[in-house]
Amino acid sequence: MSLALDPAAQDLLFREARTANTFTDEPVTEEQVQAIYDLVKYGPTAFNQTPLRITLVRSAEARERLVQHMAEGNQAKTATAPLVAILSADNEFHEELPTLFPAFPQAKDLFFAERPAREGAAALNAALQAAYFIVGVRAAGLAAGPMTGFDFEGVRKEFLDDDHTPLMVVNIGKPGEDASYPRSPRLAYEQVVTTV
Repeated sequence: MSLALDPAAQDLLFREARTANTFTDEPVTEEQVQAIYDLVKYGPTAFNQTPLRITLVRSAEARERLVQHMAEGNQAKTATAPLVAILSADNEFHEELPTLFPAFPQAKDLFFAERPAREGAAALNAALQAAYFIVGVRAAGLAAGPMTGFDFEGVRKEFLDDDHTPLMVVNIGKPGEDASYPRSPRLAYEQVVTTV
């Protein structure tokens, strides 16, 4: 059985896409970011949660503050990427649930009244949304360089607050020269999928 998605789109989103480590200096516009969000906001989450928060790092001053918290191997690419996004999980996402999940508005208090439950749900569902975001960046014809090599607590204190947990930093732009490593191997279907 073949996929419904056009092969060129499959290549753009998955087969030919790579994590970018270098970028051209072509800017990433606000309109592009809006288009990315307007596409990926439809990705499924539990109870239609929307815990992902995106902090766009555009100013030179903010970029300098962020680079200080990046692992050494991630500093140069974060300093030079056209746009950097800090993706975080909002642990108070449940406040929006009566609006986002009107079929069951009591889910806010029934399942998410306690902070530990919210943190677990926010981490999982924001990670799903982060994956959609990366695919959305690719759908816009851009490359993403997602990274977890940074001081999480430092980034939280510098850019977020106690209600937000950083997930990853994503460099975004048109890929530059020698932007990616060769494609690494993947596990075969038989190694991953089990039928019971």
